[in-house]
Amino acid sequence: MSTEKSSLHTRNLHRDPYDFEQLISCVPELKHYVYVNAYQTTTINFSIPKAVKLLNKALLEHFYHVENWDIPDTNLCPPIPGRADYVHYIADLLAESSGEIPAGAAVKGLDIGTGANLVYPLIAHRSYGWQMLGTDINGDSLKNAQEILDQNQDLLPVIQLQQQPDPKHIFKNILKSDDRFTFSMCNPPFHDSEESAIKGNIRKTKNLSKSKKKPLLNFGGQQSELWCEGGELAFISTMIQESAQYSSQILWFTCLVSKKDNLPKLNALLKKAKVADFKTIEMAQGQKISRMLAWTFIPQKERRTWFV
Repeated sequence: MSTEKSSLHTRNLHRDPYDFEQLISCVPELKHYVYVNAYQTTTINFSIPKAVKLLNKALLEHFYHVENWDIPDTNLCPPIPGRADYVHYIADLLAESSGEIPAGAAVKGLDIGTGANLVYPLIAHRSYGWQMLGTDINGDSLKNAQEILDQNQDLLPVIQLQQQPDPKHIFKNILKSDDRFTFSMCNPPFHDSEESAIKGNIRKTKNLSKSKKKPLLNFGGQQSELWCEGGELAFISTMIQESAQYSSQILWFTCLVSKKDNLPKLNALLKKAKVADFKTIEMAQGQKISRMLAWTFIPQKERRTWFV
């Protein structure tokens, strides 16, 4: 087992090397992109967007029984193992409040910026049976997410979608006064401009391809998926400030933080918001170290009642 794989969460289904025979049996087209590299490892070229998309399609079908998953070439193609890690760390967080990992439709999750790929709700429901609401500001992304659900009829009652009409807001316009969610999750736009996103993508693709040739722009991505004004820090700061207005409606607010240097400012904002508790949980996603920032306004003694 490689170091990269073993750094994943212990319940992550993707800790073992990919079984490409199994995956090709799910998605035969994938075989055209599978090869044996110089280290005698069977793999794909992760700098080829089509190869990554077909791998994702096969992983979702084989491990999560999601049929006919697809996204437009212009949308972000997420790494499934890393996305699954976030879900499992949320499960651990909820277990601290409930006494055990809670499963079933009584747990309701809110995925902010679900994108065209709908990956977090798919993995969350298939792994733990949770109900999920996916939100996004991009109507075309939600249209594609709905097409994925329409291809998997059993998911229609348990995964809903809702468009956020105002990009300045995160919870407002989404949460009604009687809504109650066990957790929210978000993988925020990292970059602060299109230029920054393109530069980052070129660096990433160069690292993946280990080539001096001009790299392909890998993984696609719409504006709302990759950048926003002020980048990650501004987005999460808005989320923290707005979360205080919905403090009794979500047990645990969570968000991924890519840049460690942003944590001191975010922690200061959480203290200013007078949260009852907050924590940072480190997650290794392949070669990238990310972290989950989690906070709650609910006092510890009251948290277990969310699971009764």
